[in-house]
Amino acid sequence: MLSFMKDVLAVIMGGGTGTRLYPLTKLRAKPAVPLAGYYRLIDIPISNCIHSGVNRIYVLTQYNSVSLHRHVVRTYQFDNFSGGWVRILAAEQTPVSKSWYQGTADALRKQLFQLQVPAPRDLLILAGDHLYRMDYAEFVRFHGVHEADITIAVNPVKAEDAPDLGILQADKEGRIHAFREKPPLDQLDGLESLEGDKPYMASMGIYVFRTKILADLLRSETGSDFGKDIIPAAIEKGLRVFAYTFEGYWADIGTIRAFYDANLALTSQNPPFDFFSAEWPIYTRPRFLPGSRITDSSLMRVWIAPGCRLDHAAIADSVIGLRSIVNSGAHLHRVVMMGADDFESLAQIDENQRLGLPDMGVGRGSVIENAILDKNVRIGRNVVIRSHMGAPDEETDNYVVRDGIVVVPKGAVIPDNAII
Repeated sequence: MLSFMKDVLAVIMGGGTGTRLYPLTKLRAKPAVPLAGYYRLIDIPISNCIHSGVNRIYVLTQYNSVSLHRHVVRTYQFDNFSGGWVRILAAEQTPVSKSWYQGTADALRKQLFQLQVPAPRDLLILAGDHLYRMDYAEFVRFHGVHEADITIAVNPVKAEDAPDLGILQADKEGRIHAFREKPPLDQLDGLESLEGDKPYMASMGIYVFRTKILADLLRSETGSDFGKDIIPAAIEKGLRVFAYTFEGYWADIGTIRAFYDANLALTSQNPPFDFFSAEWPIYTRPRFLPGSRITDSSLMRVWIAPGCRLDHAAIADSVIGLRSIVNSGAHLHRVVMMGADDFESLAQIDENQRLGLPDMGVGRGSVIENAILDKNVRIGRNVVIRSHMGAPDEETDNYVVRDGIVVVPKGAVIPDNAII
């Protein structure tokens, strides 16, 4: 570990209600949403921390947090001699606060005492729903070299992407002089910081704060959000706020469309994010699963997790998650299938037949296109799920349509011969 990283404490934001990722967040927090059929979103920032030499990590949680807590506790346990830890800071009532977190800044304000106990020089603030690899040591080094009070990681973007992001304007040294949260296209003039087809600097929602500076800002400012309140106030006060440009792959996967596209991108020959990196692996909870068994199936550009059984199926451009079962004659195209939490026993399968319930997985002869199948779903025989591209959003008892993608929620049942 680099010596200057010993004084850094990471704080990963567990997210709010996650409405843009609904129904994947119906029963879980955003950072607990499965990724690439094997991981969870929270594994990305924690893995980046470990590789960067940050081994003191808080995860702030609030909404639907049980599965997130369980995953973190099972996965990230440091030995007694490393001095490292990953700890949960759940929203709680205290003598000075009776309310839930009202935003990113408010969450830190309510946990300020706990954040100051380890006495870190710098606080590294991270989001729990992004996909990227970053060496935070380089980020913190930049922060120190520029004697910054606050440093914001930024990603160059085109004009059409700017209205969905926080856009800042920085000079040649990287010092930020203006910050606008999600500016409309007609208000982008003057916010350019770079040349070329990506002239705008977008905040990645990743920050380094001097701990004392953050504490002072949280006490003096009443705003609840970093992008809308704290960062503009810091610039107005004349604090040294700098931009650290990150030009690697970065995806905010906080919407159904972004989540779906990021997963399917993994099936390409040269994916923009590579889980096969020997130098920078992504960590997650170890499972003791058999290899996947594939019988007489056609697979084209498919990502397959351990423990799957594919029998005489045709699958293309899809992600097949842990313990997935795809039965004979099924066709899947552009499907993100998250798999199952457990294998069904023979007794459970017999009980399914008695109740007229499909087994977990995809039944015989079913054809599924442009869909996300959450964990433990039961798709019956000869079910057809068609592409809904261009169709309006809708929600029913057993499926939801978002951005033209059919999402079958966790544990949902689609009966035999259903057409969606």
